[in-house]
Amino acid sequence: MTPQPPAGQPPADLLIRAAAVHMLVPGEPPRRAIAVTDGRVTALSPAPDGLDALIGPDTEVVDAPGSTVLPAFDDTHTHLVLAAHSVHGVPVHRARDLAGFLALIRERAARTPAGEWIRTTINWQEVLLAEQRMPTTEELDAATTDHPVLVRRGAYNMVLNSAALRLAGITDASEAPPGGVIERDERGRLTGRLINRAVEPVERVLPSPTLAERIDGLRAASADYAATGIGTVRDCLVPVEDLDVLDAARAEGALAVRVRALVSGFAARTPEQVDALLDRMDAWRADGRDDDRLRLWGVKFGIDGGFEAGALEEPYQGQPCYHGRLLWEPDELLEAVDRVVRRGWRVGVHAWGDRGLRVLLDVFERVLKRHPGLAPGTLVVEHGGLARPDQRARAVALGIPVTVQHPLLHDGALAQQRAWGEERTAALFPLREWLDEGALLTGGSDFPVGPYGAMVSVWGMTTRGTTAGVVGPEHRIDRAEAIALHTVNAARLTGEDTVRGSLRPGAFADLTVWPLDPLDCPVDALRDLLPSRTVVNGRTVHNS
Repeated sequence: MTPQPPAGQPPADLLIRAAAVHMLVPGEPPRRAIAVTDGRVTALSPAPDGLDALIGPDTEVVDAPGSTVLPAFDDTHTHLVLAAHSVHGVPVHRARDLAGFLALIRERAARTPAGEWIRTTINWQEVLLAEQRMPTTEELDAATTDHPVLVRRGAYNMVLNSAALRLAGITDASEAPPGGVIERDERGRLTGRLINRAVEPVERVLPSPTLAERIDGLRAASADYAATGIGTVRDCLVPVEDLDVLDAARAEGALAVRVRALVSGFAARTPEQVDALLDRMDAWRADGRDDDRLRLWGVKFGIDGGFEAGALEEPYQGQPCYHGRLLWEPDELLEAVDRVVRRGWRVGVHAWGDRGLRVLLDVFERVLKRHPGLAPGTLVVEHGGLARPDQRARAVALGIPVTVQHPLLHDGALAQQRAWGEERTAALFPLREWLDEGALLTGGSDFPVGPYGAMVSVWGMTTRGTTAGVVGPEHRIDRAEAIALHTVNAARLTGEDTVRGSLRPGAFADLTVWPLDPLDCPVDALRDLLPSRTVVNGRTVHNS
């Protein structure tokens, strides 16, 4: 007898039969079939044929008897907009030495009209090149003098050739702004490298791509995220003007993933500038432009720098007078954060070194005293890299969530060891301790510093593998915990745990299908494991 659908339940749009469907709901065992209708999970069954009654003439049936279904993953700290800018850049991340790096730039210059900017991809690390250093202005000039060249590594590091330096107005007489570095060699000459706030003059002279080019970049970059199993990104550095670009990309169906946007507050240094930023965000909210696909989450600030500038209690290795850099005076950051939360927005603040984290927790505690009853998750520590036991205890007691990114440690371990030494580098991201002590912890990549990808992140959290070998193995967590950081916990952070992060009837149909079961396959298989299918809101956005 043909099974009959439950009374009133329409046929499914998508039905998947699998070896296991992990709901990630406490107490619920794996199922064998899952049905999706109108973008929502509508039914699950312990039997692979238990939902066959929901098959209609238009139902897509996926028979995957050897596969495993999990919720789609969140990357809770990444930079989709930067990825979209970089997606068509010179692919220097493929180079293994400076000769190859410069050859790629020379090749691009040969087919680029003179005077046009040449930009590189941004997801590379100089310590992974044979020479373990950045190129210089002189070397970039040897590749081309007919084009301004911007070599960018991550969000806060650039190297420019002479033509680009001229356009940015940076000369031998230029002084670095507060919180920035204009690097010079031992003879006082410009090397071409700019760090942190010193990049701002370059940003002002870069030609703006067309809206169509921006949308194309977001289409390609978001599809790449989805191909690794990611269904939602929390973009932690969105220029406020780029909200309109994201909006246009959503309207064209170009976003393969959901986006939760943190507007960059890095350039807002005065109360008036913070208020101007918030006015633009309030206008977005008043227009009702938030939806489940694209949501404006809050504001991102930074208390200190990264690998080379994270604020430490003890000095840097080999630099007895250098402790990194604080980017804000505590009282000024307090007033900025206070302005944001008074408008009803949330705040994520980058803190990398232990001194940076201490100062940030001081600020957050003062904010909470000003605003008793502030909603949980309003204040978030981004990274919390070097977190001492007393700082972890403070964060947990204050109810402050923390986003962590093993891919950042994976790619950056060698650079961090140079700056901090092996002991402090091994202490980064103490995941085991954070979880045991009761923190709300979520996982991400911090692309472009680390590679994005669902299972490469899980692999790293469970092995502590990096480019410098296994680092801090005592901080490992198990794979179920690592998966939860990217699913259940991530949805709690964004306040969406009733509709995302697990697979239960009524939840959004954001799911992934894997050729192996990530919960019990060989751990080394996780590093390169990719989904055969990624589904967001019931729509297949990746299918290999």
